[in-house]
Amino acid sequence: MPIVKSESAIAIIPARYESTRLPGKPVIEIYGKTLIEHVYRRVQRAESIDRILVATDDERIIRVVEKFGGKATMTRLDHQSGTDRLAEAAMHLPDDALVVNIQGDEPLIEPDFIDRAVAAARHRDSQIVTLMTPLTDPEAIADPNRVKVVVDRNGFALYFSRSPIPYNGTTFLHLGLYVYRVEFLRAFTKLDRTPLEISERLEQLRALEHGFRIRVVEVEGESWGIDTPADLEKFKALLGMNRNAL
Repeated sequence: MPIVKSESAIAIIPARYESTRLPGKPVIEIYGKTLIEHVYRRVQRAESIDRILVATDDERIIRVVEKFGGKATMTRLDHQSGTDRLAEAAMHLPDDALVVNIQGDEPLIEPDFIDRAVAAARHRDSQIVTLMTPLTDPEAIADPNRVKVVVDRNGFALYFSRSPIPYNGTTFLHLGLYVYRVEFLRAFTKLDRTPLEISERLEQLRALEHGFRIRVVEVEGESWGIDTPADLEKFKALLGMNRNAL
């Protein structure tokens, strides 16, 4: 592994082969590139990222990543969450390095969103940095698969929920990108799960219930994950209309 300096920003992309609704989705090919390569190339556009690493539990994903020149590492099969997989992949990094958790099924993540989250993490006023964007569609607000967030006057998270929660007349959608320091990431995965985390099925509530601060940066626009065959077709259509989209 190359030497990683303190304060370096390392993007780690957890990628599992198994998926209930779309098996093998990281290696599905879309216009000549696998889904994981589309995500990887998008992250490469972020100016703040010093290194990118795919963390996986499957040799097939390792092979496709290495084939396009990316870096990947094998992690255990029994991790309960992407954060646990992230922590294993980051175990040899310096305590002060920044780890950026990028979802492996979001090929439309904006590089600027990554840069803004990393910049906020360098202020050291929170243990986690994540993102939110205004949400106006009533159907999306009611959708339990679209996680909402409410923040205080200083931009720190008060609560995340799958249910609609108001905030000054505007509902905010949580975007699932996170930045942590390695030292905190290791400690976080050892914390006991908490009642709200279990109830909402939202891991970030564990941090809030244990008294840690989450800085939430507001951005305009949203990324979306490819979870179903319909999502895949939507992405193919978008890419077909604009081959320069990624």
